[in-house]
Amino acid sequence: MSAVATDRTRRETAGRRLRRAALDGAAVPVMAVLGLAAFWLFPNDLGLMTRIAATALYVLSLDLVLGFGGIATLGQAAMFGTGAYAAGIAAVNLVDEPITLLAIGGVAGGLIALVTGALILHARGLTLLMLTIAVVQIVQEVANKARDWTGGSDGLSGIDPAPVLGLFRFDLYGRTSYLFALAVLIVGYLVARRIVRSPFGLACRGVKEDPLRVAALGGSPKRYLVALYAVAGVFAGVAGALTAVTSGIVGLDSASFSWSAEALVMLVLGGTGRLYGAVIGTVAFMTIHHILASSDPFHWMLFIGLFLMAIVLFAPGGITSVLNGAGIERVFHRMKGGRA
Repeated sequence: MSAVATDRTRRETAGRRLRRAALDGAAVPVMAVLGLAAFWLFPNDLGLMTRIAATALYVLSLDLVLGFGGIATLGQAAMFGTGAYAAGIAAVNLVDEPITLLAIGGVAGGLIALVTGALILHARGLTLLMLTIAVVQIVQEVANKARDWTGGSDGLSGIDPAPVLGLFRFDLYGRTSYLFALAVLIVGYLVARRIVRSPFGLACRGVKEDPLRVAALGGSPKRYLVALYAVAGVFAGVAGALTAVTSGIVGLDSASFSWSAEALVMLVLGGTGRLYGAVIGTVAFMTIHHILASSDPFHWMLFIGLFLMAIVLFAPGGITSVLNGAGIERVFHRMKGGRA
């Protein structure tokens, strides 16, 4: 490769890094501004936007394990559902303070992730994927059988949280629920960004890239991955508890395999390895899902499939790869019939 080509490659790489850093730095203020703008512009869709915010935190937890740890999983709903049921049961029987319920959900999600992660993360590839599916199936079956606590297939209802901070009561219009969910998402994003930039986060990235080198330097790849899996379980548990608090009900679908698969689709759509990609992918998928399902209840899945195929073909890195400029040239090149 010539010196000119090498220099051009370095400039392009530096440019992509700068664009990614700019997007990462702008993510929080953009989320806050757009979230508040949506509150005023779409007052009749606050329920949908509350679900989007809670789901974005859930997908962000998956990005921690897959995008930064390289852990292939289809069992993230196990932590989400555990957190949702733990918060719901606590709300019905013990406490009703919303922030306390989020803490209970986070602890429950983190514990189930720690225990299962220590058992299954010795495996790799398809074996690990199958084990994560087994975990989510077990959690769902336990929730179904423990109907005295969870309500079984009828779901757990009667969740009536107290006002947030003793001041802001949950109303029928969903205004408090949405603002509470948006605040939790922003705080969760800031905490996750701090984690991935910490020495621990960098070590987990190192395990993803080259576990043998990490082991040679004296680190334990499995311990890093189990710890990251547990941290992500806390985020998923908080997301589940947030859903329970804002919706007032928990169903078996919160711990289902399909919910894990949907989270993976949303993450791939937005782009892995970038925390804001989880948020963008969730907003895009759920918004398109809502619009298409409302306009064509019988064929909306066809259009969702076509949309996902277009993203995979023209922007394999997800929507964020186009936003940061890395995928723009690839898109135009493929449209012209060339090779990426």
